[in-house]
Amino acid sequence: MGADIKSLRIRIRSVDSTLHLTKAMGLVASSKIRRATRDMTRTREYASAVEDVLSALRSAPECERSPYMQPAGKGTRLIVIAGDRGLAGGYNANVFRLAATLPEAEVTPIGKRACERFGAETVSSEHFSGQDAKKTADRMCRDFLDGKFERLGILYTRYKSMMSQEATLLWVLPLEKTEKKQGAEPIFEPDEQTVLNAAVPTYVSGILTACIRESFASEVAARRMAMDSAGKNAQEMIDRLQLQYNRARQNSITQEITEIIGGSGL
Repeated sequence: MGADIKSLRIRIRSVDSTLHLTKAMGLVASSKIRRATRDMTRTREYASAVEDVLSALRSAPECERSPYMQPAGKGTRLIVIAGDRGLAGGYNANVFRLAATLPEAEVTPIGKRACERFGAETVSSEHFSGQDAKKTADRMCRDFLDGKFERLGILYTRYKSMMSQEATLLWVLPLEKTEKKQGAEPIFEPDEQTVLNAAVPTYVSGILTACIRESFASEVAARRMAMDSAGKNAQEMIDRLQLQYNRARQNSITQEITEIIGGSGL
C-alpha cells in the first residue's frame, strides 16, 4: 500500500510538471499570435496586389512567348515550409504527409523541422526574412529558366482560423494564361513580355513570403490549441490521480487503525 501511495505521488508531480510546461508554451504561443497574424495579413495584401499585376500581364497575347509560361525542363521542385519546433499538434505531420504524395519532387526545405526531415542546412521559418525570400526566389527563377525543373510548387499551411489550419500545395511556375478582365486595360512599358519577365522573381518572392508568414501564423495557432488541449488533459489526469491517492491514503489509514485496534484487543 505504501508503495502505491509513493508511486501515485511521484506520478502527480510528474504530470504537474508537464502541466506547467504546457501552460508556459501556451503563453509563449499566445504572445506571438497577434504579431504573426498581423504580418500574415500584410503579406497577403502585398501578394494579392502583385498577383493582380501578374494576372493582367498573363492575359496579354505577347506574354504567351515568355519562358515563364513555356517550361523547358522536366521534373518538379517543391519549397516545403514546416515549423521550427514540434508540440504543435498535426501541423508538421500534415505538411510532410502532403509532401509524401509527390515522392519524385526535389525539395527545398524552409523551417528547422523540414530541414531535419529532408537533410538540409537548418533554416528558420520564423526568422526567414524578405531578403531571404528574394534570394530563394531569384535562384528558383534562374533554375526554372535553365530547365532544371518544369514545375515549382510551395507547400505551406493555410491559416483558416485559430481552430483550423490546412496543409496546401500552391503551384507557382509555370505561369498560366488568364482571361482579360472587362474595363480599362493597363499600359506596360516597354512591352508586356519584358515587364512580365522582370516581375516574375518579385512575384515569386512575394508569394513565398506570404506563404511563410501564413505558415508561421498557422504553427503558432496550432501550438496554442495543442498546449491548451494538453493542459486540459493533464489537469484531468491530475484530478484522477489525486482521487486515487486520497483513496489509497484513506485505505492505508483505515488499515493502520484496524491493526492498532486489533493489537490493543490482544
